[in-house]
Amino acid sequence: MMSRGTRLVVVLLALAVACALPFTLSNFRLFQFTQVYIYAIAILGLNMLTGYNGQFSLGHGAFYAIGAYISAIMMDRWNVHYGWTIPVAGVLCLVVGFLFGLPALRLEGLYLALATFSLALAVPQILKYFEHWTGGSQGLVLSKPSAPFGLPLNPDQWLYFVTLAVLVVLFWLGANLLRGRVGRAIVAIRDNHIAAEAMGVNSALYKSLTFGVSAAYTGVAGALSASAIAYVAPDSFNVFLSITLLIGSVIGGLASISGAIFGAFFIQFVPNWAQDISKAAPWAIFGVFLIVFMYVMPFGIAGAIRLLWIRARRSRVAQVPESRETAPTQAPTSS
Repeated sequence: MMSRGTRLVVVLLALAVACALPFTLSNFRLFQFTQVYIYAIAILGLNMLTGYNGQFSLGHGAFYAIGAYISAIMMDRWNVHYGWTIPVAGVLCLVVGFLFGLPALRLEGLYLALATFSLALAVPQILKYFEHWTGGSQGLVLSKPSAPFGLPLNPDQWLYFVTLAVLVVLFWLGANLLRGRVGRAIVAIRDNHIAAEAMGVNSALYKSLTFGVSAAYTGVAGALSASAIAYVAPDSFNVFLSITLLIGSVIGGLASISGAIFGAFFIQFVPNWAQDISKAAPWAIFGVFLIVFMYVMPFGIAGAIRLLWIRARRSRVAQVPESRETAPTQAPTSS
């Protein structure tokens, strides 16, 4: 594993590169990277639930939609500043996720997956009935916010920095949560919930809280997406979105914080590459990419990088004794 200092250097270098992108890329490419960060937040939320806690979900696209519509309605109907809509979306999705997690405690495995799948099916249809608030099937058209304080940034650049800032804060909070006492309890429930309960872990409470926090992360991602795309519609949050988030979580690496970034890059750019390779059958090409990635990297991209790092360190450690054994010894000289 990387040392704390090495990880800090890698993170700082990645942030330096990320901060330089808005001044080197076109607005379209910048929008794509903004979507990568938004997907990364949602995937991290799903990873907390599935990778760390072991609860399988096929319905996180519903929380993504709820967060997006909360933000859009507050901006369009009530003229609330977009910055305030992001935490509100997170808190409301936390409550909805926690309440949904309570009855879902009786379900496990495929039964829980089917329950969350029904949520992903129902929410887009429900949104169409409240036309006064949601705009019905036509959705809501928004305006991209401009940079404040007279900053020399266009809306795409400003939203990129806002999304990057939210990503850094949420990843820092998630890392501290998962590496602390709460995170150990969450993982213990995944590994053996009977043993965890015997050690005093309140399995029901932690499962519901994990579901709520996971939904909150996904809701924040949805709220950021509403501002970045400047448009929300029920058909944009279909079941395929939930499946895409799950694909990103698995490809990036389950039970991995950095894997959310790699998974977000995969679901954002690989479908575009598949479209460029074959316009007649892009999803067939995408399926081939999935098979290749899962065959070559069964533990995800983050897991593959971790294994390569461990092997590189072992080879360096093995070379040090060999170099010492083969080093020529100099005979002492007599005066």
